[in-house]
Amino acid sequence: MGSAIAPSRTVPPPALAAYDGRRPSDRLRRMPSAEDLLRTTPIFSRLSPQDRQHVAAVSAVREYARGETIFAQESPSDAFYAIASGRVKIFKMMPSGKDVILEVFGPGDPLGAVAAYMDRPFPASAMALEDTTCVIIPRPAFYGLLESHPSLVRGLLLGLTTRLVELTNRLAELTGGRIESRFARLFLKLGSEMGRADRGGTFIPLALSRQELADMTGTTVETCIRIMSRWNKDEIVRTEKDGFVVLNRPELERIAAE
Repeated sequence: MGSAIAPSRTVPPPALAAYDGRRPSDRLRRMPSAEDLLRTTPIFSRLSPQDRQHVAAVSAVREYARGETIFAQESPSDAFYAIASGRVKIFKMMPSGKDVILEVFGPGDPLGAVAAYMDRPFPASAMALEDTTCVIIPRPAFYGLLESHPSLVRGLLLGLTTRLVELTNRLAELTGGRIESRFARLFLKLGSEMGRADRGGTFIPLALSRQELADMTGTTVETCIRIMSRWNKDEIVRTEKDGFVVLNRPELERIAAE
């Protein structure tokens, strides 16, 4: 199962490793330790060094390939996850059988923290949108840390609260307003979070299929195709193989406000 906890993978020193067909740079690559990742992951960066050591001592590091499930909706919340690198989509299957993408999370974001703390099944699924590395804390250890280290609770509370508010707002966006306005708000949000000046506009380095865009805006793939084709023609948002380029932000802001 995608949510199984695996220990950090180590690679033998080059002198001891047999040739396996990979390039030297690949064989030399080592997965960072949990403590290294905690030090550079925003949600844990505010912790004291001592608290980070406590967390690292009970943590594992796991890599997920693009398209791999991290945990599934209604599966047991066996661990608390934090993204060290990569992007993860959180999606929920509705009674109609349709998937709705609630959010796309990136480095530093927590996954499954509330479910793990309350010992409830995960309310939604998580899947890697690109190669992703997570720090994983087993639920019993996570629960014990929160009880025994009050400063750890304070350090995590701000990040968790912020994400809860964002998810609440996201649900409101999916159920209100014109569909094209939802698309505009989505691209404005992605541009603000991960965009950079490049390719004649604001480049968003996240490849999403038309189905995924439709799932993120609560509409059909046919409607998504029509909107994105028109925006490409009108030079509002251009689709590229490795992401999107926002070409006319003022027009997106106008559409979002409708």
